[in-house]
Amino acid sequence: MSTSAQSSPAPGPAPVAAPAAAAPSARLLELFDGHRLTPTQRRIAHALVRHAPEAPFLSSVEVAELAGVSQPSVTRFAVALGYDGYPALRKRLRDLGVGEPAAPPESPSEVVRNEHQQAVLAEIAHLRRLAELLADPEPIVRAARLLAASRPLPVLGLRAASAQARGFAYFAAKVHPDIRLLDEGGSMLADRIEQAAAAGASALLCFALPRYPRELMDALTVARDCGLTVLTVADSAFAPVAARSDLLLPAEVGTGLVFDTACAPMVLGRVLLQTMCDELPGAEARLESIEQSAASRGLFLE
Repeated sequence: MSTSAQSSPAPGPAPVAAPAAAAPSARLLELFDGHRLTPTQRRIAHALVRHAPEAPFLSSVEVAELAGVSQPSVTRFAVALGYDGYPALRKRLRDLGVGEPAAPPESPSEVVRNEHQQAVLAEIAHLRRLAELLADPEPIVRAARLLAASRPLPVLGLRAASAQARGFAYFAAKVHPDIRLLDEGGSMLADRIEQAAAAGASALLCFALPRYPRELMDALTVARDCGLTVLTVADSAFAPVAARSDLLLPAEVGTGLVFDTACAPMVLGRVLLQTMCDELPGAEARLESIEQSAASRGLFLE
């Protein structure tokens, strides 16, 4: 990110560029890039991105309610972005054409009737916004090239994000010659990152989902101190891990159920892996060899 208005900013991730005909959420991300935001301000930014179509029509009180912050915090957020106040920021959102009227339900079957349907439809909305961001392939291609070139490639994910890291590492090991899964914390985590760097690693892939473990932040600090390029898949471009990431790829997490749902981060991981295959010499031959071995051993039921 570029230099921010906050004092003593930490290095942030490279921005995810929005295409010329970007969708509302992508245009908002582009507007917020280049500003070092406080945790409260990140919550406001995240709330606006999640409600991009109606954002230009919301009052500061309504934005505060959506983000779970105070109304003065919304005003300070607008000032941090360089505007005189929230009305000026809202005018900017309208000038950008962020607002788009929500389409009415096409049929009675689409009316949400309970919290379970709401959670599923929210995940569908998250995937649609992810598709909008992927209209610009440059960040994914850049990330894939960095990851494909790293030997070994450490893949980090703790607690709630460990499933995402394990899933990615399982499939990546079929095409990448040296994947090192880091899904457990503790005092040895820093050792394993240092060992990967000493073995020749140049990059680290991190999956970071709420709630963010303190030891994850410490691990990313170790990775950067070792000279590794940190690429992070997180639920928001304003997540705390942004300050410790060289490139952050956002994919929203569902919060409508007792436990969060992470369909979009999983899909983004697979998209990243697909792009890595295009960057890895011999990936197709490795996959063919694995398939032949599995068939000869009768590994799977037909």
